[in-house]
Amino acid sequence: MAHYFASDFHLGLDLVQSSKERERILCNWLDHIAHDAEAIYIVGDLFDYWFEYKKAIPKIGTKFIIKLANLSDQGIAIHYFTGNHDMWVFNYFSEEYGFHIHKNPISLQIYGKKLLIGHGDGLGPGDHGYKFIKKVFSNPLCQWLYARMHPNLGIALMKYISQRSRHAKKTLPYLGKDKEWLCIYAEEVLKSSYFDYFIFGHRHLCIDMKLSNNKSRYINLGDWLFHRSYLRLDESKAQYLFFKNADTKLVDENT
Repeated sequence: MAHYFASDFHLGLDLVQSSKERERILCNWLDHIAHDAEAIYIVGDLFDYWFEYKKAIPKIGTKFIIKLANLSDQGIAIHYFTGNHDMWVFNYFSEEYGFHIHKNPISLQIYGKKLLIGHGDGLGPGDHGYKFIKKVFSNPLCQWLYARMHPNLGIALMKYISQRSRHAKKTLPYLGKDKEWLCIYAEEVLKSSYFDYFIFGHRHLCIDMKLSNNKSRYINLGDWLFHRSYLRLDESKAQYLFFKNADTKLVDENT
């Protein structure tokens, strides 16, 4: 059995390929890993925009969600971490499909290894502007006010803001071990608590590096816009893998 980790699918965003095509590839990936999956971790930004109204649901990623729900019904644990693009996920996925929803990083012990898992937004030094905006968006009053907006307008507004944000602020290139803020965050955590793996998304970079103690690993899961990258953890090792999709052939490759 194995645990699988992936992040930053950004369903709803047409970039490089259409969102529907990316969703089809993701459904094929689920078919590919289902045979030995004990748990699947979606580590943030499943959607490029999302607001969970009580009586309305954005028309995004339905086929993928149904696939996950079927796997959940089969006994595979589905963990969904909210990210900066889908922080307004509330109770729908847990109540309807049994997903485990995480709004903050969590620590787990799997196969004798200790993991810290989270999307990564707002962690580490800097980025004070986003940290302020996150506090505003997380405020219950702000959420209540936004929910008063008609879903057609509210969802259209979210989509507009999300896409403007992506165009205005592209993913930064790799900054180096001493400047990557999630790496800095992991090093700070290690001063008081030991973890074998720090697993994050958000940066859209495929990173797997040893930290200063030469034991712990900081892993950034990359994304499915450009990389189709994911992590497979079993009793013997953690593998950083890439999913190659074709109509009739599915292939994994190690980095």
